[in-house]
Amino acid sequence: MEYRDEAAGIYLRLMTEEDTDRIVAWRNSDAVRKNFIYRRLFTRESHENWIRTKVKTGEVVQMIVCDISTDTPLGSVYIRDIDRQNGKAEYGIFIGEASARGRGVGTATAKLMLRYCFEEENLHRIYLRALSGNAAAIRSYEKAGFIREGYLQDDVCIDGEYCDIVWMAALNPHGKA
Repeated sequence: MEYRDEAAGIYLRLMTEEDTDRIVAWRNSDAVRKNFIYRRLFTRESHENWIRTKVKTGEVVQMIVCDISTDTPLGSVYIRDIDRQNGKAEYGIFIGEASARGRGVGTATAKLMLRYCFEEENLHRIYLRALSGNAAAIRSYEKAGFIREGYLQDDVCIDGEYCDIVWMAALNPHGKA
């Protein structure tokens, strides 16, 4: 199970409990939180609960995006709400290190994670929800192979304001039921 992109200089590895403090810090940074629908602050306890109730039960697969040359963690990518009966899961990503943003790491990560989902997990459909104002993320998802499927007006209430959501998905080109 080798998921690397030499050109982008990244690889994926499974998240471990030792990544907790880094993930909590990344997720709580304003640069990351502003692009998430769920904006409550993370704590070590809430992340450990996520590992115990979601990752260890198989509902979530979470990986760390690392720099090939330094092994430095740059961010995290995951699939959640894995539905094996229907062959689908929800995709999520955040690039925690500011130095890794804006240089194609997110797009390369999405391509690698889609490959993982289709090859290793044998899933048929990976979907995501993006805030409509997050144009950079939407462009990145499109470059990785996600297609816009819908636009949900006033779908979520964040900080007292209703926000629109762009619904996107990628289908396994080789998937069979």
